[in-house]
Amino acid sequence: MTTELIHIGFGNVLAMNRVIAMAPPNSAPTKRMVQEGKSNGMLIDLTSGRRTKAVLIMDSGHIVLAALAPETIAGRLTASRGG
Repeated sequence: MTTELIHIGFGNVLAMNRVIAMAPPNSAPTKRMVQEGKSNGMLIDLTSGRRTKAVLIMDSGHIVLAALAPETIAGRLTASRGG
């Protein structure tokens, strides 16, 4: 299996084949998941100080914060696959 790297803003790149789900950060369960990730040391903040627009859940249990919307990240993934 090849690793598919996608630029998620501000010089940050993510291995999309390791992502389980993407969600907007405004729901209570997502906020709770981010807080648990922070307290467990499993939170990776790739926003570069910008507002969080997407929360990505990785297969390793890490929670990744991104400054791009989930739709934008999904669009870049689709474009990289030639679709």
